[in-house]
Amino acid sequence: MSGSLRPGPSGWRRAASVVLAAGWTRPGPAAPPPAEGFRLLLLQRSADQGFVPGAHVFPGGVLNMADCSADWLSLFAPHHRPPRFGLGPVPPARNAFPERPDAGDSRGPQDAGDPRALPDDVAFRICAIREAFEEAGVLLLRPRGTWGPRDSGPAAAELGRALEPPPGLTDWRARVRSDAHHFLRLCAHLDCTPDIWALNDWSGWLTPFTRSGARRFDTTFFLCCLLERPPVYPDLAEVVDYQWSSPSEATQSFISKKMWLPPPQFYEVRRLENFASLSDLHKFCLDRALEGLERWLPITFVTADAMIQLLPGDELYLEDSHFLENLLSTEKKTEEILKDVKTFHRIVIYSRHVYSIYVTVQSKYKHIYPKNYVANKNHL
Repeated sequence: MSGSLRPGPSGWRRAASVVLAAGWTRPGPAAPPPAEGFRLLLLQRSADQGFVPGAHVFPGGVLNMADCSADWLSLFAPHHRPPRFGLGPVPPARNAFPERPDAGDSRGPQDAGDPRALPDDVAFRICAIREAFEEAGVLLLRPRGTWGPRDSGPAAAELGRALEPPPGLTDWRARVRSDAHHFLRLCAHLDCTPDIWALNDWSGWLTPFTRSGARRFDTTFFLCCLLERPPVYPDLAEVVDYQWSSPSEATQSFISKKMWLPPPQFYEVRRLENFASLSDLHKFCLDRALEGLERWLPITFVTADAMIQLLPGDELYLEDSHFLENLLSTEKKTEEILKDVKTFHRIVIYSRHVYSIYVTVQSKYKHIYPKNYVANKNHL
């Protein structure tokens, strides 16, 4: 059965996030390099936030009408024009389940009536870049006219660079937080455009159903490889702290309860442990640039001793609209469930800091999945 994203009371909000992977610079002889040769920016959300309070997450937030606005056209001109603004060919659509209510229209629903509104590929990148500025003070901007589009050759091979924060960072950020249209005005003031070309398609995660009325998001994840770590200035409202961690360091911090990662972030951190260096990761992103991204809606399966997030390809995953607003459940323990099936793609959540990942399915579209990770249940 197919299903639409708005079948019931939970509702969905479209959002974007950017995984910032930065080159590692040895600060001194006593500091060993991370195993993967790069670090990820993880922001700690305030405990007062209504969604995943206290979690360490990648920068991101909800799509705003300002991100889709046709007012951006004049800033991107004359070097970059619709429909793709130099991003290259349109990637093929992946994952028909669940169907978006605005399927067939690449613009956000709030701007579908404006033929000049930006396409999703551009608007979501602007959203992620704006949120990185709002939450962390990181400006992923490019001076106008300095680089060509992605398909022009050398620009595609360049690692990204963040712009130095402008004077009056606090004031600009306050204005953008109060009205997202001010981000366009900031870019115009700096004579820059959002560096949409540095953001690579990575993944898409939809918040699974766990209880009625909970907040749910349809989030597009991008990955941006930066030559070096930019300075970070948490807003001290939504974000109270941050750290740069390699994927393996982030896993260890999660296990030792120094940070909490929601399941999608844990999955992505584990996926990124497959890469030995920033150059390997960057090349991987460029090689699969035309493949697009998969959008996954985990299905929640409650067992006697854990909660399982089933992902597409798992033997028990059902593309059924019933599970957009309902759980699967059993009185069996998780170990019994594991013995009953052979094809896995799932995250098993035993407690807040004890997750396992089981993957036996083949990855698609030139992407890569995490290796199996079985948690030490002595940590329970």
